[in-house]
Amino acid sequence: MFYSIRHLTRFRYVTPVSESLMELRMHPRTEGGQRCLSFQLSVEPRAREYEYRDYLGNTVHHFDVPGKHRELTIIAEALVEIEPAPELPDRLEPSDWDEIDEQAAAGDYWEMLMPSQFARPSEALLSLLEPLYVRRRDDPLGFLRELNSAIYEWFDYVPKATRVDSPIDHAIEARKGVCQDFAHIMIALVRHVRIPCRYVSGYVYPRSAHQDRSAEGATHAWVEALLPQLGWVGFDPTNNLIAGERHIRTAIGRDYADVPPTKGVFKGDSSSQLTVSVRVAPSDAPPPPEEILAPPEEWQAAIAAADEAERQQQQQQQQ
Repeated sequence: MFYSIRHLTRFRYVTPVSESLMELRMHPRTEGGQRCLSFQLSVEPRAREYEYRDYLGNTVHHFDVPGKHRELTIIAEALVEIEPAPELPDRLEPSDWDEIDEQAAAGDYWEMLMPSQFARPSEALLSLLEPLYVRRRDDPLGFLRELNSAIYEWFDYVPKATRVDSPIDHAIEARKGVCQDFAHIMIALVRHVRIPCRYVSGYVYPRSAHQDRSAEGATHAWVEALLPQLGWVGFDPTNNLIAGERHIRTAIGRDYADVPPTKGVFKGDSSSQLTVSVRVAPSDAPPPPEEILAPPEEWQAAIAAADEAERQQQQQQQQ
């Protein structure tokens, strides 16, 4: 299945700021059954973009806008191919709990077992252990399937019920939240029973027939747990799903603090307003190379104007 993705982020400042430094994690990963066939980033005001890979293999873009501006717009466009994942068994063996312990003892996954900034034990979290039946039982895969469903049933999905930096206690006490809250709660509970678990940031292609609770036009978050013989398996507690070919992965981390789509600072005494718009659409086949490489039509005039302004500035400096 091919998907085209358009992710627009716009910062508006009440008064002009003199500089913006920004880091992005919007480039879909290529691994397993997912391939990112093309990616294009547009920034206005224009800036030179750089990229690197962090220690978890996420592609990170970063740039600096040094001049005064009252608006910063970022458009990330990608084409992704996702192959259907092999069908999971209903259960594993009870003895696989021992294999998980052996994997943990080897030390390769300790950071996905330890508390992290947004996924850590608290009195509120521990209060869920009994009602959600969070303990080692039966087999690891069966436990994760049931916990995924239990979180979906226990919490209501309410957009803007929490903030991006809210601790999980807020969602637990209110019994409502958004996909980020559900992912952090599940990660903390899964780590409680000593299964390596990590946060996944990305997108989900919505389908009305599936009655998804996650909001259209926004990014999405879910979790992956490490299981014997199966590797990293995705669970989406927001929608009570096993992550599949509708889930598009951009970044993985211990929790949201590792993988925000945008993170940055600006110089100036101003408040800002953030607007985000995401569009995920199926595509029958990859577009021709020239279509992939062409800049978005709406930016062509802005790019031409910026080039002309730069040319005039150079001429003035030479006079």
